[in-house]
Amino acid sequence: MTKIDTSRPETVLPTPSHTVGPFYGYALPFPGGGDIAPVGHPDTVAVRGYVYDGAGAPVPDAFVEIWGADPRGELPRVDGSMRRDPASGGHLGRNGVEFTGWGRVQTDADGHWYVRTLRPGARGADARYLSVCVFARGLLVHLFTRIYLPGDDAALAADPLLARLPDARRDTLVARKEPGGTYRFDIRLQGEGETVFLEFT
Repeated sequence: MTKIDTSRPETVLPTPSHTVGPFYGYALPFPGGGDIAPVGHPDTVAVRGYVYDGAGAPVPDAFVEIWGADPRGELPRVDGSMRRDPASGGHLGRNGVEFTGWGRVQTDADGHWYVRTLRPGARGADARYLSVCVFARGLLVHLFTRIYLPGDDAALAADPLLARLPDARRDTLVARKEPGGTYRFDIRLQGEGETVFLEFT
């Protein structure tokens, strides 16, 4: 048995009790986590951005989870964003055919994240949006927000949530369209330009 020197913090592997939270265990990132849309689907959109802390520095180890309705505005009922290899028991990516509406990605060293999903359809009085959950160091509780996709100004103006916010705060929930059909959405955890986060009771 190898003896571990526990007198120096750098020689001890972290465990859940060593973290303020969250502690990311094995297999939380999985192959194809950001590839939510089936390959070649005509309603595919790409959304990318950065996660920033209160000082404006990128957060290199955050998780961003995305949920979205399908293009008809219906919530997917398909299981299986993650599959297991029957031979090895390891985690495989998606099957590339079914749309589950859910994905999880980790930010890179620059705090960047990226997903490819289907453009969500509007649901009721709400404009088109993607639901987001953010996990990051120092957060005792994960944060919820939305990404509204621009393009229908009347729907955005009539959206019940957006209508309750001042203009400057509303802008933190609306993605910016970039060339090539990509949308940019940065998440600011606190400070100037902090993203509007939602509380569910």
